[in-house]
Amino acid sequence: MSNTTDEALAVLLIEVEGMLSSGYSEDAERALRGGLKRWKDHRDLTFLLGDALRDQGRLDEAAGLYRAIVLGTPSDADAWSALASALLYLLRWDEAAKAANRAIREDPGHPEASYVRAVLRERRGDYAGAERDFLRAASASPQVWPLPVPLSDETVETVVVELLEALHPTLREYLADIPILLEEFPSDEALRHYDPPAYPTELLAYFSGHSLMERSLDDPWSGMPGTIVLFRRNLQRFAQDREQLLEELRITLLHEVGHFLGLSEADLEDRGLD
Repeated sequence: MSNTTDEALAVLLIEVEGMLSSGYSEDAERALRGGLKRWKDHRDLTFLLGDALRDQGRLDEAAGLYRAIVLGTPSDADAWSALASALLYLLRWDEAAKAANRAIREDPGHPEASYVRAVLRERRGDYAGAERDFLRAASASPQVWPLPVPLSDETVETVVVELLEALHPTLREYLADIPILLEEFPSDEALRHYDPPAYPTELLAYFSGHSLMERSLDDPWSGMPGTIVLFRRNLQRFAQDREQLLEELRITLLHEVGHFLGLSEADLEDRGLD
């Protein structure tokens, strides 16, 4: 390539990375598709297009692009890692594990691949292995992949009690029959309750049952008490320090109480509980 061509490609890459970091993934996609017409199958353009599609939730398309890269360059740890992450969000656990392991084989200290493998190890109950991988990710990039902040049963119970005591007595009465449970992470069933499925690392809690607004004398089953479930390990990953963790736990609880009351996601966002 000539110097002019090299410079044009370099400018495009810088512009696209700026779009992605600013959240303009659709603009980035358009720019990248235009670039790929000029520089067909260029690795960096293809990789960034995968990132743009992943940011839009188009995970199958993103995975296809990352897979195309590793088919051509099997030693590309970044592409293997990005593929692992996309497969994780698609709930394709075994494929994600294979891709993450291959990324780590190519680059033993790869932070994203270590993080993905840690999440997968948690789901298998290998908490010691997960802790090692989280530490590996945080050691390589602490700002992007901070260590999870421990959240004990006692802390959850304290926050729940304090929150309930602060509510209006009538609301406390409504919530008296609603158990608040703590689980380690969301099950496949809980993730697939949503369409598209919820991301396995981002679902912090879940309300199961009929809201107050849905209860009807014509449907006795609608009066059955629901359940609020908190997911410890996703909450731990969400926060970067204990103060933020406790605040997020409080907001998450209020968010699920809002669902119990029949509030929509838009209603909750208006109240700062998104």
